[in-house]
Amino acid sequence: MALIAFSTIALTTFLRGPMPAWLAQEPNATVYRLAWKFSGPTYVVLGAIAALLHLAGRIGWRRSLPMFLVASGIALGSELLGTSTGLPFGEYQYTALLGTRILGLVPFPIPISWFYMIIGSLAIVGRLMAARDDRMTKWKWSLAAGLVLVAWDVSMDPAMVKTLHWIWGDGDVFTRSALPAPIVAFFTKDVFYGMPLSNWVGWFVTGVIIARLILAFAPPSLLAARLSPSSLPIVLYAVNGIMPVAICARDGMVWAAVFGTLAMLVPVALAVRAGSLGTQRLPDQPEPALA
Repeated sequence: MALIAFSTIALTTFLRGPMPAWLAQEPNATVYRLAWKFSGPTYVVLGAIAALLHLAGRIGWRRSLPMFLVASGIALGSELLGTSTGLPFGEYQYTALLGTRILGLVPFPIPISWFYMIIGSLAIVGRLMAARDDRMTKWKWSLAAGLVLVAWDVSMDPAMVKTLHWIWGDGDVFTRSALPAPIVAFFTKDVFYGMPLSNWVGWFVTGVIIARLILAFAPPSLLAARLSPSSLPIVLYAVNGIMPVAICARDGMVWAAVFGTLAMLVPVALAVRAGSLGTQRLPDQPEPALA
């Protein structure tokens, strides 16, 4: 969290314009290059480790490790599909700024970032929704968690494109296809700071699938009783919105900053209110044993 705070301050102050003279001199220049190269991957990895260790402490390794592997695996598969075919997000490519790319396409921190952000999303949902373990409730939780996850991307995507962490393509893979014009427009038309509508839909669908699979390992009653009362997953979710909002505000992307703040603030505020007032939804049935 301290790394996120420092990076946010740096990106919105002395790194906003031309590099200061003191930073261009050695050894400061070397420190800067290393920090720029490793800070992003480092804080994602630390966030994933914190989320996994915390989750294991709450519900045990027997459930937590498969949840981590499944969530990261589905996220990786979705990102590999997206970067190679344009489905389901649209045509885009990652740069080298987020670290080594798996199969030359997806930076290794990306899949694990999906894991800890969906855990944070489920922790929020667990404070706000009924915690039954029937199939319908699991789908309701998954849909809600998908929406909470997408809220993060409202400011994050414009910010990361602005800082060249990934780049949206021109949509040739779709315009050259025989798909109907409305579908081509869905995947290619700029609707929000260079991003097509398909990106949010892809985020939502992928998030719902990951959340639903996680709930197969840890049902709502368990997460509501063991995970949601904890502040850490919700704090991790919230602080990951600070930097992208700050970058959007810095670079004049006003609506991305405003809507991004509101999109994340609403679920976080509701979850905090539910926790502070003691009104978070308690499990409607005994929680499953941890063994």
